Formats: sequence, structure tokens, C-alpha cells
Amino acid sequence: MNKNQALPWDHPRFRTWIGVARACQLMQLTLQRNMAHLEIKPPHLDILLNLYKREGISQQELARKLLVGRSNMSMLLPHLEKRGLIERRGDGKDKRVLRLFLTDQGKDVTEKAMSIQTALIDTVMATSTEERCLMVAEQMERIVDVLLREGRNEEPSVNLRQRSTR
Repeated sequence: MNKNQALPWDHPRFRTWIGVARACQLMQLTLQRNMAHLEIKPPHLDILLNLYKREGISQQELARKLLVGRSNMSMLLPHLEKRGLIERRGDGKDKRVLRLFLTDQGKDVTEKAMSIQTALIDTVMATSTEERCLMVAEQMERIVDVLLREGRNEEPSVNLRQRSTR
């Protein structure tokens, strides 16, 4: 590294990036702790919230939406299925496709988890105006778009308020 070159942590963008990463990590840890009694973790909540919003989504669509591989999805789903929170059903038109649905118990757990998540978000964002929250959301959307294009995981640019849960 050139002695005249600024170190990464001296750059304002680096500070912002670290702040976002730390905030995300702490939100995940706090959410996990607050939901421990429900016996679900944030990755499970992502699945449950997506199914709550759009039941009948295929495993492949869900994996794409959550930006995870099929193998990762196949590790998460059995836990939820074993607990009776979701069920997989074959697609009537294509036998190779499995569709995911919440059970009644799954809806109940999801609604409780949503309340916990919403309360945490309200607490964390209480000092920010709605305008400032939207500004941050728009910046995060731009970052997501850049990273998706960079990783060749192209997904149409969608406003976060229209996205499922991530």
C-alpha cells in the first residue's frame, strides 16, 4: 500500500459501510434474542414473512427473493416444517415444483414475530423522521441494486416498500 494513500478506515464511505454492517448485525442479534421464546431465528423469520405475504411461492422463488442458494434453503425449511409452521405442497401444473404455505400455527408465530420485529424497528428508528428513514431506505436500495448488478444477480430495481421483507 502506498504511504500517501489513505487507509480504508479514514474514508467517510468506509465509516458509513461499517456503520451499516454493525447496525445490521446488532439488529439481527437483538431480533434473535427477542424472538428466542418463539424458537425461530432471523433467517426463519425471513421465510415466514415472505410466506405470510405471498403464500404458495415456490422454494426456488423464495431462495431467489432471499438471495440464498437452494442448499441453504433446504437446510432452513425442514426446521420450520418439523415444527409444523410450514408445509410443502406439489404444484398442480408442474410436479417438479414444491410450493410453500404457512400452517395456522405458522401464521400465529409469524404474527407474534412481526410484532416483535416492528416494535424493535420502532424503538431503533424513533429518533429519525419519516423523511430521513425514507432517505436511508433509498440509499440502501441503490446499494442493493449495485451489488445485485455487480454479482450478476440482476433483479429489477424495486422500491423497498414493495419488496417482500429484505
